[in-house]
Amino acid sequence: MRLFIALTAALSLIACGVLPDRQVPTPATPVAGDIARGPFVSAANPQAAEAGMAILRRGGSAVDAAVAVQAVLGLVEPQSSGLGGGAFLVFYDADTREVTVYDGRETAPAAATPELFIENGAPMGGREAVLSGRSVGAPGAVAMLAMAQGEHGRLPWSTLFGDAERLAREGFVVPPRMGAFINTPEDRAPQSHTTWARAYFERPDGSRPQAGEIMTNPAYAETVQRLAAEGPDYFYRGELAREIVAAVRAGDNPGGLTLADLAAYRPARREAICQRYRIYVVCVPPPPSSGVALLQLLAMAERTPDIDRGADSPEAWVAFARLQRLMYADRDLYVGDADHVDVPVTGLLDPAYVEARAALVPTVTGPVSPGTPPGAPTERAPDATREPAGTSHFVIVDSWGNAVSMTTTVESLFGSGRMAGGFFLNNQMTDFSFSPVDDQGRPAANAVAPGKRPRSSMSPVIILDREERLVGALGSPGGNSILAYNAKALIGVLDWNLSMQAAFDLPNLVVRGASVGADTNLFEPDIQAALAAAGAPLRPNSSETSGLHGAIWRDGHWDSGADNRRDGVSLTH
Repeated sequence: MRLFIALTAALSLIACGVLPDRQVPTPATPVAGDIARGPFVSAANPQAAEAGMAILRRGGSAVDAAVAVQAVLGLVEPQSSGLGGGAFLVFYDADTREVTVYDGRETAPAAATPELFIENGAPMGGREAVLSGRSVGAPGAVAMLAMAQGEHGRLPWSTLFGDAERLAREGFVVPPRMGAFINTPEDRAPQSHTTWARAYFERPDGSRPQAGEIMTNPAYAETVQRLAAEGPDYFYRGELAREIVAAVRAGDNPGGLTLADLAAYRPARREAICQRYRIYVVCVPPPPSSGVALLQLLAMAERTPDIDRGADSPEAWVAFARLQRLMYADRDLYVGDADHVDVPVTGLLDPAYVEARAALVPTVTGPVSPGTPPGAPTERAPDATREPAGTSHFVIVDSWGNAVSMTTTVESLFGSGRMAGGFFLNNQMTDFSFSPVDDQGRPAANAVAPGKRPRSSMSPVIILDREERLVGALGSPGGNSILAYNAKALIGVLDWNLSMQAAFDLPNLVVRGASVGADTNLFEPDIQAALAAAGAPLRPNSSETSGLHGAIWRDGHWDSGADNRRDGVSLTH
């Protein structure tokens, strides 16, 4: 299912492929007899991508392959995602041309209060909060994948974990990123130096595996073997559930997650938000994902002529920076778990509101105030949640043309640093606002509440043509920066006619309020000067960078990309 946000008036021009004062690109859309199909996998690790391809070659569906990819990623990229975290999966059904969102975002324990991270009247420090048991929410990735696979799988669940079990038991090659983060000093990556992490990573002589060496994880092999045989009940109600709760409740700063919280966890099936963009339709998850913010930026970009100047244009990059400031200001105020708070999704994408916000672009020279879209709540506190990055993204298309775009996370690097069953547990609760109200007493949309899902920047994308046929898919990790990374890629491919890889290779630029981060050295001096003059002086990103993966169907083949900032690959046939 999908919820179309109809931007009439100006968008009626787009349906004809004609926009005033713009050069319309060659459509990247399939034509009759040339429907986008797989097998295709793009993921952040070659071993995980190959596990997905193996499932597709055996006649599995895109969702079957997603289970296999996630199971291997949890082993070879534990700093980013795993069974102990959560995810959003956007699924395209080639037969019905429907887009469905599967929400596997973690939920707060029943015992959680809005003051979860308040101590002695003040918010806890970030490091203390992340390493505490309070940071762990009920993991959602396993239950979500089980739901999606039950509805769209073609192979038995029990057959999808073989590669993950084999690699864990017999040994896997430590990838460059995993090796780097295993050996990062404690002051920079404390989660890789907890009691649990030391027991896993350190040898008797105190050394740790380096990239290219062989590691095993017998506990993980046991976990995936039993998960395959017993299904998700083993994770949420069985022996493993007890191990998860014990890890959360251990130490000096335990958490409140219980066996009842795990047993009560339910993934959510939701309608995707789909909006027309030029000659395309872009689909993203609804809140608690921030996908609506990505669509708002694209809608404003259509009304910003400087964007059309292209990737080499200082004016285009200045406009992109200004669009981000407007987008993040609205996102930070309004987006939260829509099952608990009002989120004005339709208002944020209302044509008149988008037009008014886009009209501000030439005037933006620094942080901006949020707007007031139709249906906006009257009392709301802005949220400056940092969202530490530790996330991954992959795209899969099967031979029937069904597609998965999935962003998956344990939150920070190695999550909370706590482990159970050979995998790391998330620290997703730190994605909530540490302060439930501001100094004026106004409530934050993203305040903690029992059973609530924290706001997420994860925004996996499916791209369709106007006949609702698959055109492409993409997404990225990167904490708050995900929205900027995804927007850069979409504008690069759909506006600037770049290949997917060239769009991913573009310098990153992230402008949120007063914060400006960038791949500074990749920008030409004239672009750097223009951004500085516009109030966005460049400095290097201070957080984890992009990991874009995806593809677009062009000329009868997948024009794919795997972000060279990661270890990923794209595979087909």
